[in-house]
Amino acid sequence: MTAAHDLRDIGRGGSAVSPFGLGTMTFGAETTEQDARAQLDLYVERGGTLVDTADVYADGESERIVGRWLRDRRDQPSPVIATKGRFRPPAGSYGASRRALVTAVDGSLTRLGVEALDLYYVHAWDRHTPLEETLDTLSGLVRQGKIHSLGWSNLTGWQLQKVLSTARLGGHVVPVALQPQYNLLDRSVEWEVLPCALEEGLGVLPWSPLGGGWLAGKYARDQRPTGATRLGEDPGRGVEAYDVRNTDRTWRILDVVAELAARLDRPMAHVALAWLRDRPGVASVLLGARTVEQLRSNLDAADLVLDAADTAALTAVSAPGLPAYPYALLEDMGEVDHWKRLGVGSGGA
Repeated sequence: MTAAHDLRDIGRGGSAVSPFGLGTMTFGAETTEQDARAQLDLYVERGGTLVDTADVYADGESERIVGRWLRDRRDQPSPVIATKGRFRPPAGSYGASRRALVTAVDGSLTRLGVEALDLYYVHAWDRHTPLEETLDTLSGLVRQGKIHSLGWSNLTGWQLQKVLSTARLGGHVVPVALQPQYNLLDRSVEWEVLPCALEEGLGVLPWSPLGGGWLAGKYARDQRPTGATRLGEDPGRGVEAYDVRNTDRTWRILDVVAELAARLDRPMAHVALAWLRDRPGVASVLLGARTVEQLRSNLDAADLVLDAADTAALTAVSAPGLPAYPYALLEDMGEVDHWKRLGVGSGGA
């Protein structure tokens, strides 16, 4: 999948990683340890260099599975290990407080069996904890050698800019990575979050690149999902819930993805992944799979490069639109070009 020259930098000063990362949210929950290990083995055999987990995935079991796999291959090169903390604070603490983060990092180090975390994300905003406390704590953990690089996940544009500005003004370690939801069905990060990341030079590592299976063609227009799929088991699951995503816009996008996939003789997932991998600012797309077969199929998207016309067709049909104020006004009067570069489109969202 990846040669040395294909590696991409995570922001300014972060690690260099493969264009597709391995997300492990299913490990220990929807995926057994045996199958998780098979995924990890396949991923590194195919040239993958980034494994992404979190302390809340399967209540820490995802990190433990990755840790046991790392322990059993200590004589081999290790991939970049990324994890997250925020949602497992000790009683009496808020998620991004000093007490909670120190506890979270030490817990992740233990479960993963490593001396340092290559990339550590705060999993979401914490309105209860002063941002200076969070950044001071993380910077201290970097100085102690427990963390190499910092990132943040699930932020608005103003929150991301506040994190970066506060870090610089306070002399703290500045995050280099952003992990948002981002795919052809949900490009809302392009209004505020992605322009901020591009302006500041952050590496973007999208989660849910296939929209919970929608972009792989798993679901039908007039039939509620059933069976052994995520929405078949729970149609109301998260941001990809069937009744939320089952819209005319979704089917317009899926029709174009399906048409391109048929013409290219590729699975729909390959088309969606190739489009996202080549978006401005994207460092690595996080692939999450239940099975080895799903992962193998998604990794096969690595050699697909869409031509300009196909990329433009996907970008146009999925454009979220640019609200007239303040965005379209700023694009015009302020000569802000990020939205044109991203192909956000015109008109109301």
